[in-house]
Amino acid sequence: MEVVWAYRFEFLSGLWWTVRLAVVSALLALVLAFIAGIARSSRSRWLNVPATLYVEFFRGTSALAQLFWLFYVLPYLGIDLTPFECGVIGLGLCFSAYGAEVVRMCIDAVPQGQLDAAAALNLGRAQTLRVVVLPEAMIMMMPLFNNLLIELIKATSLVSLITIPDLAFQAKSIISKTYQSGAVLLVTLVMYLLISLLVSSSMRKLERLLSRGRRLGSDR
Repeated sequence: MEVVWAYRFEFLSGLWWTVRLAVVSALLALVLAFIAGIARSSRSRWLNVPATLYVEFFRGTSALAQLFWLFYVLPYLGIDLTPFECGVIGLGLCFSAYGAEVVRMCIDAVPQGQLDAAAALNLGRAQTLRVVVLPEAMIMMMPLFNNLLIELIKATSLVSLITIPDLAFQAKSIISKTYQSGAVLLVTLVMYLLISLLVSSSMRKLERLLSRGRRLGSDR
C-alpha cells in the first residue's frame, strides 16, 4: 500500500472532483426531474408531449455519447464549455430523465381519496399539487432517488474520458505510472463505496424526516 500513500494527494484531488461533480450534477438533475416529471403528469399536451420527448431521448441514449457530444461537437457549433460544465450538464440531463419518471410515477401513486379531499376543500390544481400531492409523493420518491443518486455517483467515472481528473482518471494515471493496479483499484473501489454509503445514510435520514409529519398525523 506504499503506492497509495505516495499518491495520496492525487487520490484526494480525484475524490474532490468526483464529489463536486456528483453534487452539482445531482442538483441539476433534481430540478429538471421535477420540471419534466410534473409536466409528464399534466393533462396538457403542450406540457406532456415535450416532456415525454425529453425523457425518452435522454433515457434512451448513452450517457457517454451525450458527454462526447457536449465535449467534442458543441465547439464546432460555436459553444465552448469547460470539461466540468460538460460533465455536469451531461450527467444532469441523463439522470434527470430517469428522475422524471420517478416523479411522474410517485405523483400518479398518490391516492385518489386525497385528491377528492383537496377538491372538496376547493383547492386549485396548482395548490393541490403543492400542498397535497408533492408532500405525499416526496416520501415515495426518496428510496428511488437514493438508487438514482448512487448510480449517478458511479457514472461520474465516465467524465475521466473528457479529461476531468476525477477519481477514475487519477486511478488510471497512477496505474500507468506505477503498474500497481491491485492496491490502486482497491482504494478507488473503497472510496466509491464510502461515498455511496454516506449518500444512502443521508437519504434514509431525509426519508425519515419527511415521513415524520405523516406518522404524527396518523397517531392523532
